[in-house]
This record gives sequence, structure tokens and C-alpha cells, in this order.
Amino acid sequence: MLDDENDVLEFPEDTDEIEELDPEEVFEEVDAEEKADDKASDDAAKIRELEDRYVRLFAEYDNFRKRTTKEKEDLYASAVVEVTKQWLSVLDNIDRAIDAAKAQQGDGIDEEAEDKMLQGLELIKKQAQDVLAKIDVTEIECERGTKFDPNLHEAVMHTEDDSLGENEIAQVFQKGFILKDRVVRHAVVQVAN
Repeated sequence: MLDDENDVLEFPEDTDEIEELDPEEVFEEVDAEEKADDKASDDAAKIRELEDRYVRLFAEYDNFRKRTTKEKEDLYASAVVEVTKQWLSVLDNIDRAIDAAKAQQGDGIDEEAEDKMLQGLELIKKQAQDVLAKIDVTEIECERGTKFDPNLHEAVMHTEDDSLGENEIAQVFQKGFILKDRVVRHAVVQVAN
């Protein structure tokens, strides 16, 4: 091998020192080296392919896990919404019973009995509200003067009222409820101006 431009390649003077090579052996050695290189590159390609398959499979599994978790949460929320809708009419009737008991208070019936009945109804209402709170169902805040939001409120009437601004709630006919970000029942309201 030449290291420098000034180096000269020297051949042995005695030709007996030169080893004779069989051309077939040389070709076999070269073929064996090429096969070894090909095998190494094939192995490297297989490793890259397997790594790629592993990464894709892992990503697919992770997406599957996230999707099933979300589907489970949606299924739970849907079930809670459906059951809550059925119970809201019971809660509405409790409110009506309390309002009726308050309206008839002092009409000649035993006042102590009326008070106890009213207290009992209010305790039942409180218990129902606590159960709803435990499953993350909350009442939609809407009172007279609250800004109307079509995502939370259902307007069934319109009125002109100078004491209220435009698109403000004048009266609430039925309470609305929400589960996290999902409306269970819209609040039924009357909108002013």
C-alpha cells in the first residue's frame, strides 16, 4: 500500500515467494464476503422492519386503549343522563308539593302537622338533590335577569319587560340540569325583550 506520493510499490525479487492463487478460490472468497455483507444488510433491514412494526403496533394499541376509555366514559354518561331524566319528574313533583303546602299553610288545618309535612318534603328534596350531586348532576343556574343561553335554556315564551335587558330570562317554568358538559334537561324559560 502506498502512504505517500514518493512511495514505490516493491515486488519481491524472488518469484518463489509469490504465492499462486487459484482463481476459483478467489471467486469463492469474494462470493462468501458478499454473501456475508448481504446477510448483514438483510438482518439490519429485518431489524428495522421489526422495530417499525413494533412502534406501529404500540401506537395502535395506545389509540385503542384511549378510544375504549373514552367510549366507556361516554356510555356511563349516557346511562346517567337517561336515568336522571326519569328521576327529574319526581323531583319536579316534590317541588310542586312543597309549593302547594306553603300556599295552603294557615288554612285552618293543624299548623304543626303542616310544618312537619313541609319539613318532610323539604328533606326529601334535599336528599334527591344530594343524590344528583353525587353523580355530578347539577342544576343549571338560571334566575330572573340571567342572560339567555340557547345551549342551556329552552325559550317557550317571550315577553316585553322594561326592568330586564334584551334576551334575559323573565321566568323559569322548569329547572334544567347538566352532567359535567352534557345537558340532561334544558331549563324551560320565558325570555324578555
